[in-house]
Amino acid sequence: MSGVGERIEQSGVVAIVRLDDYGAAVQMATAIAEGGIEAIEFTYTNPRAGEAIAQVKDALAGRVLVGAGTVLDPETARAAMLQGADFIVTPTLNPETIRVCRRYDVPTVIGAFTPTEILTAWELGAGYVKVFPASAVGPRYLKDVRGPLPQVKLIPTGGVDLNNAADFIKAGAAAIAVGSNLVDGKLVAAGDWSTLRDRATQFVAAVQNARS
Repeated sequence: MSGVGERIEQSGVVAIVRLDDYGAAVQMATAIAEGGIEAIEFTYTNPRAGEAIAQVKDALAGRVLVGAGTVLDPETARAAMLQGADFIVTPTLNPETIRVCRRYDVPTVIGAFTPTEILTAWELGAGYVKVFPASAVGPRYLKDVRGPLPQVKLIPTGGVDLNNAADFIKAGAAAIAVGSNLVDGKLVAAGDWSTLRDRATQFVAAVQNARS
């Protein structure tokens, strides 16, 4: 857990890839990695997520951590692990998914929203708690939750952009997770890897500047 967690926190950004077409997974991941982001999540809303994980793991050979996102149950989590997923991300709190990941020592980012859900996920062994949807509450919510729960590592997800990334970090987020505000479908369809790389660089810079 520590090695994966350290890398996620070091760059401070998890790139979420939620697209209908994962055909350019390797090119996407390469551009994102060149921008300084060390963790990329392919969501299982696309049935080819497992293939994308395996392809990127093979092509980038340790340059990035490759995670499985939108994992709803332990069966999907186990399938993703067999494809080589370095970490598992869920949108909701499912105790069995946490248990199977702990069994195989695969780190988790577990979705939760209320303080009760957040603490429950942490007590069950979540490596990180994904505050989702973060856009509904904003950075102040993280600061308020961390008041009584300073030990919990939070990753806000949903609506995180360059305008609020620094505020989430200053509110105590261990890292941020960014979807379409980073990996835009039109950008990928156009093969505009230089712009994708530049966006990744901007998010990493926003996090580092907020920490300094």
